[in-house]
Amino acid sequence: MSETPQFPTGSVLGYPRIGPRRELKKAVEAFWAGRSTADEVEATAAALRRRTRERLVELGLPKDTAAIPSAFSFYDQVLDATAVVGAIPARFADLVGEDGTLDLAAYSTVARGRGDDLPLEMTKWFDTNYHYLVPEIGPETTFSYVGTRPVAEFVEALADGVLTRPVIVGPVTYLALAKATEGAPADFAPIDRLHDLLPVYADLLRDLAAAGATWVQLDEPALVSESIDVPVERLLAATADAYRVLATELARPQRPALFVAAPYGDLGAALPVLAGTDVEAIGLDLVKGTAPTEAVPGLESKTLVAGVVDGHNIWRADLDAKLQVLEQLEVIGAGAVAVGTSTSLFHVPHDTADEPNLDPTLRSWLAFADQKVAEVVTLAEGLSEGREAIHEQLLEASDAVASRRSAPGVVRPEVRERTGGLSDDAFARGSFDERKEAQAQRLNLPPLPTTTIGSFPQTPEIRKARAAHGKGELTDEQYVEEMKAEIRRVVELQERIGLDVLVHGEPERNDMVQYFAENLDGFAVTENGWVQSYGSRCTRPSILWGDVSRPKPITVDWTTYTQSLTSKPVKGMLTGPVTILAWSFVRDDQPLRETANQVALALRDEITDLEAAGIAVIQVDEPALRELLPLRAADHADYLDWSVRSFRLATSGVRPDTQIHTHLCYSEFGQIMGAIDGLDADVTSIEAARSKMEIVEDIAAAGYPRAVGPGVYDIHSPRVPSVEEITELLTGAVKAIALDQLWVNPDCGLKTRRYDETTPSLEHMLVATQAVRATL
Repeated sequence: MSETPQFPTGSVLGYPRIGPRRELKKAVEAFWAGRSTADEVEATAAALRRRTRERLVELGLPKDTAAIPSAFSFYDQVLDATAVVGAIPARFADLVGEDGTLDLAAYSTVARGRGDDLPLEMTKWFDTNYHYLVPEIGPETTFSYVGTRPVAEFVEALADGVLTRPVIVGPVTYLALAKATEGAPADFAPIDRLHDLLPVYADLLRDLAAAGATWVQLDEPALVSESIDVPVERLLAATADAYRVLATELARPQRPALFVAAPYGDLGAALPVLAGTDVEAIGLDLVKGTAPTEAVPGLESKTLVAGVVDGHNIWRADLDAKLQVLEQLEVIGAGAVAVGTSTSLFHVPHDTADEPNLDPTLRSWLAFADQKVAEVVTLAEGLSEGREAIHEQLLEASDAVASRRSAPGVVRPEVRERTGGLSDDAFARGSFDERKEAQAQRLNLPPLPTTTIGSFPQTPEIRKARAAHGKGELTDEQYVEEMKAEIRRVVELQERIGLDVLVHGEPERNDMVQYFAENLDGFAVTENGWVQSYGSRCTRPSILWGDVSRPKPITVDWTTYTQSLTSKPVKGMLTGPVTILAWSFVRDDQPLRETANQVALALRDEITDLEAAGIAVIQVDEPALRELLPLRAADHADYLDWSVRSFRLATSGVRPDTQIHTHLCYSEFGQIMGAIDGLDADVTSIEAARSKMEIVEDIAAAGYPRAVGPGVYDIHSPRVPSVEEITELLTGAVKAIALDQLWVNPDCGLKTRRYDETTPSLEHMLVATQAVRATL
């Protein structure tokens, strides 16, 4: 066995891959639209990878120690692993080249679907707002090493003089997150195929070693989670097996040194399992997880990569406190300690320097990706050279932390007094049976009432009008008229199609969270703070830095104007407190429970005003309810308690005849049916089309008593579903759920789609609904 190369003293688990100005998004979407070639997209991608390497070297990561991760993706890292191991679903077999590879067009089709061929299912990546594409693995799935992009990108960097560290989803996580193919035996689980998959990983590792790679990072976040379908004991056994094969049986120098990273939580019982293998480095998330308090057998021969810099939030680190954590790690007996980030940095924006219009004091509290790299470099220097070597940086960080703690608006006594005075009555509504009867009389809806989730396509004209208004090129009055004209078009379209409950389409909203953040005290918004949500889709999380309140009504004028255009009910549309927290960068200086209640009270005020204005249906979206569920089961009860109570605090001040809707999407919700029930919403719409109505079985089994709208139209794909497809989904729902409980709706909002997709899809939804109604 050859000598193990030294792990770099400081590194990051990954870096933003979309580009500081979303260059990758624009290039990929131009390719999908036929405006550019695959070669042009590849050129853009290569330039972005080169920029990343150069920037990380500039920030202090050495270019010759494997400190710089190679973690690029055109769409999703799990889809990339699927392409590497050749596990392409049979419905896309015709897209696979003779050598087993996917070109960019084929890769995109697997992600986005085509015709009647559904794309891979999409769901949330652990407790983040990133979505990954779920592998489909069955007993018949063939694995083979066909995707050589990790090697090509390593060689590309080496040609530029940079020794990178390839980053790949680990084999245990890959299979733990997969779903069984349709028709697989009931007792089959994808993790059963581990020993068939490992030889493919071994081939990849051999290839990387032959190309000159000294370290490879295998990401195994499944090891920190108890919220996946694989039992913990099975997961631990699979981990021991996997790294016996990849680290012991495949000995160096046949492979690079292995760094197994476990972000997003506490590694817990998996740490001694990994320490007992021959992997050379183990990464711990020491932001959401904790370090052991005593020596771990086997760790003495390994590097512990201590993820003390938060890769998931944007607050500047207290470097003194982080250095103390690093210094205390001596007790666990690691062969060496290196400094790292808790997760990949692709969850945060690129650079605070791109936000010149943020308040300078607020900006001084923040660390985006580039600043976090600098923090890692500083802490690595302090750990190896001593505190005096970084004395000035420690003082500067401490001053920023103190400034944030004492700044006006961070604590507002009137807000604290209101949340502190809440009684149990503030969290409860009356009997659902009474509400159901009162709402039926007021709304008078047909069986299988139809609606949409809220937003309609944001056309180039809408975006231009918003940009012109922001630049002062449109007056407030002109902007309002532009938006009202769009609302009229959306209402006319919905009435022509025949929807039963209408929406105003949200043309005035740039984002379902940012719009509210711009109108609530305690928030700030960015100009270039983009992060990847899924594929080419990006979002700009707002910054929740202080106590939250609502200075004035936000949505009332738009909703009441829309209601004036139609005799059909129009939904007031709000984003719920948990989702506002989940999709913002939230303050970390108080419990989330307190912050959620502050946001909930601001929304309660808005709901009260909507109801007073005559709005009969109010939707409070909580798509992130499952997303924030802690990865460890012991933490579930507390989270579900405060998250459900915050929703109820927002929605429990209305009359019985005001119908409260909520919306949940793109997560595995079967685990939290009790919490969904606890929300006590009158109607819950939920993603179901891409998973072929899997959630319906959970709803039926739980005896869920209120109304539900399992989605029949997958809006995250450009496909237009056929009438037959929607009819089949709807027929299945009718068989499982009582007729008077069912609503018909898309999976999610339509903002990201085009009208030439949206209009026929909704028309098909109505035709299918009418066909099913006729059979009742």
